[in-house]
Parts: sequence; C-alpha cells; structure tokens
Amino acid sequence: MTFIPPVGPQVAAVSSQDRALRAAAEKLEAGFLAEMLKSAGLGQTSSQFGGGTGEDQFSSFLIEEQAMQMVRAGGIGLSESIFQSLKEKQNDG
Repeated sequence: MTFIPPVGPQVAAVSSQDRALRAAAEKLEAGFLAEMLKSAGLGQTSSQFGGGTGEDQFSSFLIEEQAMQMVRAGGIGLSESIFQSLKEKQNDG
C-alpha cells in the first residue's frame, strides 16, 4: 500500500528570528497603546469609589495587559508595520 500524505494548507516554517522580531514589534505596539490609554484617562482613580493608593500602584499593570490584549486581538496594525521594517532591515544587513 502506498502512503498518500494529507492535503491541507501549507504552513510556512517560521524561524526563531522572525518570532523574536514579531514579539518585539508586538511589545512596542503594546507600549504605544498603553501610553494612549493612559492619555485617554484609563486607570485614573475615581474620586467616589477609588481604591486609593493600592489602585494607583497597580493600574499601570492593568493598562499594560489591556494594551497587550488589544495587540493580540489585531491591534491597530502598528506591530505588523514594525515587523516588516525590521525584517527588511535584517535582510539588507
């Protein structure tokens, strides 16, 4: 009997270098989004039901995680642009 390999979508092998570049690009986009969220007032303590100093201390962690979740959900496309630029720079050098 002859073995016939399954036919399906071909997944391109992703190098560890590409994974590292993509992770760096996503981290940069998340940092950018976190700063935008801070500027928009997210994480500011409410005067009526605020958690006080404790909430102020940990709100930055919440904002950073929300920004990373935004990136994982597709973000604003900044990480893809950064990744492509880094990839071109890597191929040139």
